Amino acid sequence: MRQAARTLEIRTPGQGLHEITREVQSFVAGEGMATGLLTVFCRHTSASLLIQENADPDVRRDLEDWVARLAPESASYRHQDEGPDDMPAHLRTALTTVQLSIPLTGGRLALGTWQGIYLFEHRARPHRREVVLHLLGD
Repeated sequence: MRQAARTLEIRTPGQGLHEITREVQSFVAGEGMATGLLTVFCRHTSASLLIQENADPDVRRDLEDWVARLAPESASYRHQDEGPDDMPAHLRTALTTVQLSIPLTGGRLALGTWQGIYLFEHRARPHRREVVLHLLGD
């Protein structure tokens, strides 16, 4: 059994789903493990992670719109230290997740045909996000 870890730096242009599947798969392939478990962890409270369809961009847009309706920007939030998108970003992260676990089988991530890994940026302005990858396997 071995372990490997890496931190990805993802620069986001602002709100939305940003696919990181290629970067994650590149890390996994470089480690040469056949079976194991990959943990993907977002080190932020205003961005999150999702596994979602990567074929039709309308799926991502509909998901972004839905989350915005659930946690809209509003002057009614107490926490607005960094602007009107601050507290909604925290709520949107709470509705999603900051950690994913993905099995590794046959040297590949066990993602479905239409599944991609996404960093979900919940803030309006560009950010530099860190996503930690930890692979355990052999």
